[in-house]
Amino acid sequence: MADAGLEADLIFIKLGGSLITNKDRAETPDIATLSSLLQEIARFRKLHSELRFVLGHGSGSFGHHAAKQAGTRDGVYSASDWLGYQAVWASARRLNQIVLNACQQADLPVLSFPPSASVVTNNHAIQSWNLAPISSALTHGLIPVVYGDVVTDSVIGGTILSTEDLFFHLALALHPSRIFLVGEEEAVYGDYPINQEPLGFISKDAEPGAYLQGSASLDVTGGMLSKVLLMQKLCAALPGLSAVIFSGRNPQNLTKVLAGEAVGTRIG
Repeated sequence: MADAGLEADLIFIKLGGSLITNKDRAETPDIATLSSLLQEIARFRKLHSELRFVLGHGSGSFGHHAAKQAGTRDGVYSASDWLGYQAVWASARRLNQIVLNACQQADLPVLSFPPSASVVTNNHAIQSWNLAPISSALTHGLIPVVYGDVVTDSVIGGTILSTEDLFFHLALALHPSRIFLVGEEEAVYGDYPINQEPLGFISKDAEPGAYLQGSASLDVTGGMLSKVLLMQKLCAALPGLSAVIFSGRNPQNLTKVLAGEAVGTRIG
């Protein structure tokens, strides 16, 4: 049961970039996986018309490849930096269009909100973002789509925001009851990278040492660990919020999680 301050009918879903693209080949989408996941959402949505969704997706082998070459996340200063910024934008935009096309095929009424067009950060922290258009889309039965993208930064010129960064800001404003991060891993593992100890639950108050053992945990600092820490912070800020990290390789996992079944790792 969602806390009284949360919107019980509002769910955020992020489709991980490594899940919907072939991460080993630049700019190669995994159309089959993407389509299967979107069809699961569409089927569930038709059965539960009262639900509202915000959909996000990562960049996978699209934006990340260009971003690594340009170093955009660390700031944009020179003329060549700005050309790199544009290259990251263009690559992320190409994947977003692929996702939107797949949504249309799945009969999902989506509306894309590119962060590059509306978000300004201050040294990586979101400083301004007019959310009125997103709120209006939700009110009128549409599904807003956001994605990892370049944004203007008032201190370092420009940077990149991940989908989790965007979800964090959106959740504080819109108060969803559930957030689903759909990726490749079945769960968060306490023994990464051995991955024999999946964790069913992580408290919002737990210290990382309580659920990640050994020096190998350092390897996830930029990936899984950062996701867990951000979701813990969000669950602490919004009592009653539940975040779930699980694998979308079996698309039926998404339907199970939407239906409230225990899959992957729940944070709350």
